[in-house]
Amino acid sequence: MNTSHSRVSWALFILLAVTSRLVAGPWEPLFNGRDLSGWKEVNGTAPFSAADGMIVSATIAGSPNSFLATDKSFHDFIFECEVKQEVGPSNSGVMFRALGTPDYMKGRVHGYQMEIDPSARAWSGGIYDEARRGWFFPGDLNPAAQKAYRYGQWNKLRIEAIGSSLRTWINGVAVAHVIDDMTPAGFIALQVHSIGKNASEAGHRILWRNLRIQTTDLQPSPPDRVFIRNLVPNTVTGDEKAQGWRLLWDGRTTAGWRSVKGPEFPAKGWTIENGELTTLGIKAGSIEANEEFSAFELQFDFEVSEAGNSGVKYFVSGDGHGEPVGLEYQLLDDERHPDAKLGLNGDRTTASLYDLIPRGKLPGGTGIAPKAGEWHHARVVVTPAGHVEHWLNGIKVLEYERGSPEFAAAVARSKFAKIPGFGLGAAGPILLQDHNSVVHFRSIKIRALPAP
Repeated sequence: MNTSHSRVSWALFILLAVTSRLVAGPWEPLFNGRDLSGWKEVNGTAPFSAADGMIVSATIAGSPNSFLATDKSFHDFIFECEVKQEVGPSNSGVMFRALGTPDYMKGRVHGYQMEIDPSARAWSGGIYDEARRGWFFPGDLNPAAQKAYRYGQWNKLRIEAIGSSLRTWINGVAVAHVIDDMTPAGFIALQVHSIGKNASEAGHRILWRNLRIQTTDLQPSPPDRVFIRNLVPNTVTGDEKAQGWRLLWDGRTTAGWRSVKGPEFPAKGWTIENGELTTLGIKAGSIEANEEFSAFELQFDFEVSEAGNSGVKYFVSGDGHGEPVGLEYQLLDDERHPDAKLGLNGDRTTASLYDLIPRGKLPGGTGIAPKAGEWHHARVVVTPAGHVEHWLNGIKVLEYERGSPEFAAAVARSKFAKIPGFGLGAAGPILLQDHNSVVHFRSIKIRALPAP
């Protein structure tokens, strides 16, 4: 036996094996260019047809959302296609890991959707949970990508659904990144959105071509700087860690948190169950993180009970006696709590800078407007230069500059007018407020923002 030859052969085998794992599997066409074999029309009545190597459809008055769905179901995959809209813009989308079962809304198609939105808001590429939880990633979360879609031209769409990671691109521009594990598999479907009975919007055409999919040896695209909306409670993915995110609350214990009244966590008034940190509203006292922060980005999920009231404070100051003061991201049942009608111009509603600056108008869409008894996503951004933003469910609802004349004027007309230097400290802890209401928190995360 030639030992040297055997070693070379074995080394070559190992090299080929490793190389094969680094090369993605083959692309498979999802449309043969001639007919709709492998597809079926579901739900609405908008017609789909094959013509000139394209799938063609158009809006139709009086029809609910219409879908052309694959016969096959897909788990992990990378999908690409080209889409063009003509004869007037219209809302559309590509469903993925979608479902349609008789036991759910009588067969209504539901699940993840990559939005196609040529309207002025420009949310194309955003991720929406059709007929279920609503918006996960509206286009406002990634303003740099809002011009990627070009109405009246062919646009290349890409979806990567690998494990719980869901990512989208338009014309090579990264748009959205969502982490969610509710639906691991489902079909792909092309959507024609309903237009109600508005006959003037009927006949707006949507064209698709070059539909293809990869399902083996998938190679995810390199990490990018797109904000990651993670809906799996109290988890931080590798991509999030690469962006600097970490859990401020571990989802299990009281570690890292203390009562505002002393060094220990409250013995009563707060519970930790099922990955939720809950204030019971029995005046046991607020809690705050042991660390202090200056320039940071904070995000958290919250659920306010009916008629509930709470808040998350930052740049907190106080000597430990009574309730410390700080800039507050307000949490409230806006419909039922009387505080929503107090203050000035709605500056005590959810996501407002409490008693100082009201949140702006929210756009329509399921999963955006805050409702008691439902989970919502909050985000606070504080830059080293003192620029501050409040976000609610992916929408920036207010921004201001700490220390600016406008900020000083807001403080002067507020309940904090007599507190010297209110909200201007160099650093402070994050505080979760106990305000006589049951409020749930989870997925509390933070990252430091370095000086530019």
